[in-house]
Amino acid sequence: MNPDTKHRFTPLLIAIGTIVGIFIGSFYTSHFSGGRINIINTGSSKVGYLLQLIDNNYVDTVDMNTLVEDAMPQILGELDPHSSYFGPKEAEESIEDLKGSFSGIGVQFTMESDTVNVMSVIHGGPAEKVGVLAGDRIVTADTTSLVGMESDKVMKCLKGEKGTKVKLGIKRHGTKDLQYFTVVRGDIPVVSVDAFFMMDERTGYIHVKNFGEQTYAEMLVALADLNMEGMKQLIVDLRGNRGGYMHIAIQMVNEFLAAGKLIVYTEGRKSPREEFHSDGRGAFQKLPIVVLVDEGSASASEIFAGAIQDNDRGTIVGRRTFGKGLVQQPMEFRDGSVVRLTVARYYTPSGRCIQKPYEKGHGEEYEMELIARYERGEFFSGDSIHQDGKQYKTSIGRIVYGGGGITPDVFVPEDTTAMTSYYREAAYTGLIRQFAFAYSDENRSKLAALRTADRMEQYLKRENLLEKFAQFGEKHQLRRRNLMLQKSRRLFERYIFGNIIYNVGEMKDYLMFLSKDDPATIKAQEILDKGLSFPVKEKETKKEGSKEARLYSSESFHLHQTIVRVYRS
Repeated sequence: MNPDTKHRFTPLLIAIGTIVGIFIGSFYTSHFSGGRINIINTGSSKVGYLLQLIDNNYVDTVDMNTLVEDAMPQILGELDPHSSYFGPKEAEESIEDLKGSFSGIGVQFTMESDTVNVMSVIHGGPAEKVGVLAGDRIVTADTTSLVGMESDKVMKCLKGEKGTKVKLGIKRHGTKDLQYFTVVRGDIPVVSVDAFFMMDERTGYIHVKNFGEQTYAEMLVALADLNMEGMKQLIVDLRGNRGGYMHIAIQMVNEFLAAGKLIVYTEGRKSPREEFHSDGRGAFQKLPIVVLVDEGSASASEIFAGAIQDNDRGTIVGRRTFGKGLVQQPMEFRDGSVVRLTVARYYTPSGRCIQKPYEKGHGEEYEMELIARYERGEFFSGDSIHQDGKQYKTSIGRIVYGGGGITPDVFVPEDTTAMTSYYREAAYTGLIRQFAFAYSDENRSKLAALRTADRMEQYLKRENLLEKFAQFGEKHQLRRRNLMLQKSRRLFERYIFGNIIYNVGEMKDYLMFLSKDDPATIKAQEILDKGLSFPVKEKETKKEGSKEARLYSSESFHLHQTIVRVYRS
């Protein structure tokens, strides 16, 4: 055989040899392993092989797609508390609050006595155009009864593609028969800066619900409006804000920082360190600012607050934040399902990671950590805050701590002086909310005509609502306790008045009402008025949680949140 012929047959000989080798290997593997397939001994191979075994050999028929869907969250749950899996529909719903808009009829509703009650109608939206009013009860959607339906199913009936129609059967207060309105679904804006106003002639206030696609733009509009009204100092309220998009928080805090300031950096095993700095283009770099936080402030809220604190740009007031310092990257499958996998940790400018400790596979304990804080007294005393993390220093040398949320510069504890078992039972059973809704429904037109929160409050003070509530409670198996009723008068009036004002007005009206005697807001304004919002280096003798930091108390933390669960459609 000449050399050319030899080289021509070389690939064929290699292929034949490979096939023979595989055959011999398969024979000996089967012969000496009892018929078992000798798969690569890795976790991923085992999982795939297990699914194959179940599909081929299990005694009953198994829906493999369902089995995989159920297994995905369990696998991710063994990593950390924030890596998560969402099916196609869940994935879309999970980011709805962060999107700029969704398609629906344009109402906010709550479920009251198994009935859809319209809390408010979005101005200029499809429902308003056909005459749907706040206080209406939506009984049917097309031919489907909504009475007794779960809220998530109600939303599916009311939402839909833009341009589609839905016929609503509505029971209106004062009428016997149902009225029918055909609504053409349209784009409904999702607002995350849900309230801003001037607290006095100098102090602006902005409430940020979350960090969504349009939050930065909304904040710029709010700042511009407040600036036109003479704002000289600002309170940014991030209490209860569970976060959102990191880049939006970076854009927002950039407005308040001078050029070249580190805002946040991220780093992970497969993610090299990435730093984000201010660009010096912010229009409010010297505006005095106080940021309000609490245990419900997490993720992007902590990025914002951490950048303000570590750069000594403003003062943080309230209670220790949630402590989420993990960065999730969404990874989409072909069917639209999404894995949000933790790929890095984020660090505040001083270098601290404020992720609170967790044990892999113990997600429930992680979520219950806030209750543990409450039980050990952290909501009531700054001295109860466990500072087990490493010490870091801000730009001027103030000490801050890593390892579990952002501790505020000024601690504002929860107040329990007016709390009684009677009030607690009334609030936790929902009777206060039910009473406030019933009163709002009966007096909606009269209250709406008053227009402002101040005028509504003055009117409600003359209505003897505490006595009316006590009578309402007795009809619903809440035994009257006159002494406790009087001791908790301040809490009752605040909760009842707040609910009524929210039911009839807007979030702005509700927050304006609360802010007048909200100790955290009052303390923030005091700091601003005294020109103390820009931190100075503490004396070595001053201790964290000193008497000064404990002088101010707040109402029960749930009063700072939206007081009824409201759904948008």
